[in-house]
Amino acid sequence: MKTTNKNKMKAARIHQYGSSVEIKLEKIAIPVPGEGEVLIKIFAAGVNPIDWKIREGYLAELIPHRLPLTLGWDFSGEIVSLGKNVNKWDISDAVYGRPDLSKNGAYAEYIVVSEDEIAAKPKTLSWQKSAAVPLVTLAAWQALKEFSAVKQGDRVLIHAGAGGVGIAAIQLAKQAGATVYTTSSSKNSGFLKELGADVVIDYTQEDFSTLENVDIVFDTMGGDVLEKSWGTLKKGASLVSVAEVPSEALAAKYEVNASFCFVQANSEQLSKISNLIDSGKLTVEIDSVFRLEDIAQAHERSESGHTRGKIIIQVLDEPGS
Repeated sequence: MKTTNKNKMKAARIHQYGSSVEIKLEKIAIPVPGEGEVLIKIFAAGVNPIDWKIREGYLAELIPHRLPLTLGWDFSGEIVSLGKNVNKWDISDAVYGRPDLSKNGAYAEYIVVSEDEIAAKPKTLSWQKSAAVPLVTLAAWQALKEFSAVKQGDRVLIHAGAGGVGIAAIQLAKQAGATVYTTSSSKNSGFLKELGADVVIDYTQEDFSTLENVDIVFDTMGGDVLEKSWGTLKKGASLVSVAEVPSEALAAKYEVNASFCFVQANSEQLSKISNLIDSGKLTVEIDSVFRLEDIAQAHERSESGHTRGKIIIQVLDEPGS
């Protein structure tokens, strides 16, 4: 039996690892939810650095994928079908989430996910802004609340404060009562101080490594930035990276706790994040919006490293538009 267009969807996939030219927009079968899964119509998806790192093959050993692969691991959308034994959700529920990184992602018109990977999207946010939230805010939440237990009075250094993760981290650290230092270009200084940063260090003019007695370093960059961060920490402090695995030898040398935070899908945490957003305690910033057809350009913008907030893919037209 032939598959009709009604059973097909657009998806941005790669058939081999490489540059953004490897992303192909294709028509493929709409997936069917299994037990404990839901099918979601996607209105918007978020772009994160992990998307192009996976595309390039940098993470092939850490996260083995079967190609072809649909990229993208942030989304907002509406549930359109339920698998067996789904009891948390109903059809037409508005949700958002960070799907399993080992499976096909959200650069597609539909996605199947476990019912435990999603939460009700914030009521006060658009579909686009909702899609900007899950991965970066879960990263900040888990790094600061689980890996380093940020608390009142801590001195916290957050790298790349104007990025999606940084924007969330600044707000969460400030809510915990920390003094927040962040690195950024000077053009974002006012914006980051409005979010709650106490000190914005212009990385083009100033050297953050002169800081001392820092309780927590949250590294989102890796490389030289991570290397220069060790000396800012006091003994017994914490360094958490979402960019690369910190050196155990250097952690021992500086007598600090060092961790790699591999962000986990977490419905309960996403629900708490939705509540923070809807109560006005957490804001979201969108850098730019692209159509699914222009996903390669969106990746190139993300790879430039000069964004403020999240890059969003408008996948399907939103209800009422």
